[in-house]
Amino acid sequence: MRLECDEKPINGVVEVLSPRLGDERGSFSRWFCAEQLCPHIENLSFRQINHSENFLRGTVRGLHYQLGPQREYKIVRCIRGRVLDVVVDLRKTSDTFMQQISVALCAAKNNALIIPPGCAHGFQVLEHDSQLLYLHTADYLPDYEGGVHPNDPKLNIQWPLPITEISVRDKGLPKLPEHFKGLSL
Repeated sequence: MRLECDEKPINGVVEVLSPRLGDERGSFSRWFCAEQLCPHIENLSFRQINHSENFLRGTVRGLHYQLGPQREYKIVRCIRGRVLDVVVDLRKTSDTFMQQISVALCAAKNNALIIPPGCAHGFQVLEHDSQLLYLHTADYLPDYEGGVHPNDPKLNIQWPLPITEISVRDKGLPKLPEHFKGLSL
């Protein structure tokens, strides 16, 4: 059983599709295979696995990233429900600097997204009671966290639903400066 890796238009962003094998007992699918994912993630070694529960449709989380020694790759998978996952390339030296993509992640599709360091990540909940599983290659340390306001006009993210819930922390995220030159990794 092989994972299907679909490279997206932003450098380093890869959608991972996990085929399901099923019969009358249920189904089986592979969610992770180091051999197949190593070409997409430098120094593949996970430090944290986190779980996000999201009760209400329209909720937005993000846009978050980590820098310095805590810069990280993330693999994000929706294990229940459906979300619109958004990635924005903030890397100063990237050919896809300031580009963004949106990918629907859902339990039914059985897909995940690899997000490289220097890209901001967020999502909007499209179905009540959606849950996400995150694999991180670095430990979370607040001193190295960064973020961008999810409604930054420079990004003009087209959230498909009105934003119904957003944390106080995410409401307080800054907008990009007028002459933003990008993140140095």
